[in-house]
Amino acid sequence: MGISARKEKILRAVVDSYIVSCEPISSAEIRERFLPDLSSATIRNELSALEDMGYLEQPHTSAGRVPTADAYRLYVDKLMPKKKLTRNELKTIRRYFDHKMTEIDEILHQTARVISEITNLTGVALIPDVTDAKLESVKIVKLTDSLVLIVLVTDGGILKDTTAEIAGNPDEGYLRTAGNFLSAAYQGHSLGEIAASESLIRAIKKEYEQLFKTIIKVIKKHAGGGYAGNIVLEGGAKLLTQPEYANTQKARAMLEALEAKEQLIPALTGAGARDIDINIRIGRDNEMGEGMPECAIVTANYRINGINIGNAGVIGPIRMDYSKVVSVLDYIGKTIQELPDGERPPDTDRDE
Repeated sequence: MGISARKEKILRAVVDSYIVSCEPISSAEIRERFLPDLSSATIRNELSALEDMGYLEQPHTSAGRVPTADAYRLYVDKLMPKKKLTRNELKTIRRYFDHKMTEIDEILHQTARVISEITNLTGVALIPDVTDAKLESVKIVKLTDSLVLIVLVTDGGILKDTTAEIAGNPDEGYLRTAGNFLSAAYQGHSLGEIAASESLIRAIKKEYEQLFKTIIKVIKKHAGGGYAGNIVLEGGAKLLTQPEYANTQKARAMLEALEAKEQLIPALTGAGARDIDINIRIGRDNEMGEGMPECAIVTANYRINGINIGNAGVIGPIRMDYSKVVSVLDYIGKTIQELPDGERPPDTDRDE
């Protein structure tokens, strides 16, 4: 059901005030701080109507109103202003990505860290399951007589560079030939298929068998045998600085939920999470997943060269500053798209 423009203005005032103060706001405060052209009586009537519609609640009879989860949903869908990031915030984001990164997990770890630093909330990222990633090439570089560097390149970019021991002191020509052979044998196959390809191993010439098994061992480690992805959390303790978690019971419930990281997977991979740029989930247990306390999760789907590399965002109280969070995630997305060697994104969100 739609609401009038006046109700929208009053609701936005309540949400904006509560995001900053975490305190109920009265009709007199709304008139003084936000809507001086309206009378207190008019504002009181509209507050009462918004409460009846389920957008506001009154903690105590004599207290002002606070927003409900439905109010935050309407706010982020329709009323939220776009917030510009400061010059220092833009500089901080760029600092985290100012060096070449080729591994997906390193990019997403950095993303979770900078999100937590800028928003003062808990940063979260999902490193995607790579079982279905298709191998493009294997590069093998000799480091010592018994140590080689193995670089696995997939359709999503460099997956991993790993050192491994190998017997026989093979020369560089042998390793180059072996890498080319493995690339030709497995190009276009998913890591999951390769990890299960024992019959193909037996078909390889004897001289390649030991090296081949070493490569398979590395691939199995990263394919994970159906592993559903890795949750990265940064700044979990920062949630305890939020007024909502001054309550010991609420703080314990949230920390337990963060410790059981697998509970976050539905919120990060739920319907549409990979199909939209920004995904905002607000609400109660039945919306976040079984056992999750009431909170909000805002994530972005990040891509490099059109290829999805994972999701990252923040976890916090439903009172969070959604406008700033969205601006942070949006600018990080622009920055990541330029990795590793492209030009930096323009400072379009900077305050002048």
